[in-house]
Amino acid sequence: MFLTGFAALAVMPLLPLAARDLDGVVLYPLVAGAFVAASLLGGVLGGTWADRAGARRPLTAGVVLTVVTLLVSATSTTIWQLALGRFADGIAAGLVAVSVNAAIGQSYPEHIRARALALMSACWIVPSLAGPPLAGLVAAWWSWRMVFFGLAGLTLLPAAVAVLLLRGQAVQAGDSPGAEEPVRQPALPAAVAVSAAAALTQYGVSAWDVLHALCTAAGLALLVVFAPRLLPPRTWRAGRGLPATVLLRALTSGAYFTLEAFVPLMLSTARKVPGVVTGLAFTGAALAWAGASWAQGRLQDRAPRHRLVAIGAGVMVAAVVLATLCTLPAVPAATAVLSMVLAAVGMGLAAPSLTLLSLTHAPAGGQGYASGAMQTSQNLGQTVVLALASALFSAVSVAVTGQLTSFASAFALLVLPAAGAACLAGRTRMARPDQQSAPEHAVTTTHAEPVDEP
Repeated sequence: MFLTGFAALAVMPLLPLAARDLDGVVLYPLVAGAFVAASLLGGVLGGTWADRAGARRPLTAGVVLTVVTLLVSATSTTIWQLALGRFADGIAAGLVAVSVNAAIGQSYPEHIRARALALMSACWIVPSLAGPPLAGLVAAWWSWRMVFFGLAGLTLLPAAVAVLLLRGQAVQAGDSPGAEEPVRQPALPAAVAVSAAAALTQYGVSAWDVLHALCTAAGLALLVVFAPRLLPPRTWRAGRGLPATVLLRALTSGAYFTLEAFVPLMLSTARKVPGVVTGLAFTGAALAWAGASWAQGRLQDRAPRHRLVAIGAGVMVAAVVLATLCTLPAVPAATAVLSMVLAAVGMGLAAPSLTLLSLTHAPAGGQGYASGAMQTSQNLGQTVVLALASALFSAVSVAVTGQLTSFASAFALLVLPAAGAACLAGRTRMARPDQQSAPEHAVTTTHAEPVDEP
């Protein structure tokens, strides 16, 4: 997870430079969106594989594929090769992320899962502090290609260790005791269609013309048709248990990552603040997320998980309101930094809690399925909410003079998913031990087609 975070945060600032060097600035949105779109496919593949053969094999495949894809990107001679490398890297990242969560669910005792997830969040602190500046120095002294080569070298050793130590040690996770029926796995064609839809949508919202509008419409139409096939039944109706947990992951992730995209843009364009201020926003957010995640790991015996989700979503609502206020000229621009930090506190409480709830609600032998559904919903939420906010931002920019009004409209839109997550948090509640045989719990764990209870 440390290497995944380091690679993700070091590479992103270099992509515009690489696109310019390869004469492909026009296709930069496709390159930037390829990673997120492909991680949808990687999450589905990883979840299915982890349930069938244990988490070790997809984890090994993901780490090895990471090395290969970094080398593909490093040796790019065209923008299309770079896009291919980023797409394959997204598949690898999806495999790794889902395998890590599935391994925690399959192998770790329940009482230490929260702390294990907090450790995963802490692995992003050093990359957030060191990754972008180190990558910038390497690119300035040598080339952006050397950053990809260096990351491939760093990942080579753990990839070799994974191959040597985990080879032949796979466990048939699906044969675990208590698995009364097989878990319904999502179909691969649906995963491919959703990945393509996410890429189309992200490319479509990058500009405001007929071609991009058609791409956006096509992407959203494909998402409407195929996305439900990758998620548990009743997800869009917030069915109690795993469906509601998956939905809340989409809502919280969509609100947070869209805020993270628009606040730095507002600071650097409309408010004209120095770049160091924007950098402090990302650093403060990473520290706040890790700190809140550490706190939720210590609160597992004092507060129900669904309540921590509600508190985290409520904090995110406050962060969005603060960001909206920062569009007023009278409010100091640096206050927007606090909105990112506050939103990260909310995600640090909500995201690990939702992951733990998903593992608890997962059917026996279905931790990979639950982890894959959570990864898919996170990326879907990020894609859809960002697309809607970008479309609203572009529409208001055309109709109204002044960028701050456009930013205010985009931020106001984010209140809806954050507040919705806070209101629906109770539907992720874990059943008490004396209710484990209740029909609602059976619905949650077997993915039957139930009738919703009030």
